[in-house]
Amino acid sequence: MALKVNEVFYSIQGESSYAGRPCVFVRLTGCNLRCFFCDTQYAYEEGDNLQIADIVARVASYQCRLVEVTGGEPLIQKETPVLINRLLEEDYEVLMETNGSRDVSLVDDRCVKIVDIKCPSSGQTRHNDLGNINRLTDHDEVKFVIADRNDYEYARQILHLTDFNLFRKNPVHFSPVFGRMEPKRLAEWIMGDHLDVRLHLQLHKVIWSPDQRGV
Repeated sequence: MALKVNEVFYSIQGESSYAGRPCVFVRLTGCNLRCFFCDTQYAYEEGDNLQIADIVARVASYQCRLVEVTGGEPLIQKETPVLINRLLEEDYEVLMETNGSRDVSLVDDRCVKIVDIKCPSSGQTRHNDLGNINRLTDHDEVKFVIADRNDYEYARQILHLTDFNLFRKNPVHFSPVFGRMEPKRLAEWIMGDHLDVRLHLQLHKVIWSPDQRGV
């Protein structure tokens, strides 16, 4: 059983509440969305078909127990849940970052799902599967990538229109679009509205060049 893989690399986890930890990334090829601020357009098409056993072997070579399956969009490949299950059975701590357009319940509940809810500036809000909010387990996380005030208000509306208690147990990240949204301004909005969310910066873009691949 094979998946199309863009890259497998070892780096510092730059996003989510796991930021700062060494992590092996399995970036799968392909995405069903085209967000205007996408920083991984190279993963739309590029990649090689690898057997799941070979992917797991590459992961093992880095001697790191934290693994993130990302993309692109991992869930457009039907074999992704099988890969995640295999990694879990090998006793890895597994994260999956998803663009929120596909049903996350297809993935083993032991995996931490980081669900990106698309804001208006992405041009992709119509693809949000907001039913995923009700599919979150206690350890899953939610992310809003924010480019401007309109995005911020959209994210705030989602929080308030949804039963906010659903998010009490799940970290909610507000992430400024790198190079477009001033983190200070977003921090001021969050503080001004007393939102119980986390200001999230892409740590890997602070450590390395924002355009560098494989970090």
